[in-house]
Amino acid sequence: MKQDGDLEALVRQRIRGLRVARGLSLDELARRCLISPSTLSRIETGHRRVALDQMVTIARVLGTTLDQLVESDADDDVVIRPHCDDARGITTWLLSRDSNQTVAKLRVTREVPKDLRVHPGRDWFTVLSGTIELRLGERTILVGTNEAAEFSTMVPHAFGAHGGPAEVLCILDHEGERSHLDPER
Repeated sequence: MKQDGDLEALVRQRIRGLRVARGLSLDELARRCLISPSTLSRIETGHRRVALDQMVTIARVLGTTLDQLVESDADDDVVIRPHCDDARGITTWLLSRDSNQTVAKLRVTREVPKDLRVHPGRDWFTVLSGTIELRLGERTILVGTNEAAEFSTMVPHAFGAHGGPAEVLCILDHEGERSHLDPER
């Protein structure tokens, strides 16, 4: 676990790094945060501790969240390893996940399942290689390499590989993640 001083140094580094990346001067960020430039300068250099209310305001103005500002910088395992579900014919790489959506790469080897499912939300995917057969209700749509599909998931739907394995990049909301990626379902 990080020591308090290590975490403070990391937060200071992130504040300065985000400020510079956003093209903001010390004076401009201080003005937007309603603090003095000298206070902000002392925060960035470690000559002053940043108060929680200041950190919240600074994060908001820099277009990030407090959680992201203070999250661990541990890079114990930066390799994204696939989860193979041979029974479902899908290999999954979870590329990112936040509270509202999941980005995943899927390698699909199965054909379209017979059972169509519905769940709240919308699904989006783009085909990286191969062809995906998408069933939306009574319609069958072939989505090829470099094509994308986006649809309401309240329409009964299922997808599978058409003519051989296919790889897709998909963005799923919470319900889509549970429905499409949860190996227990």
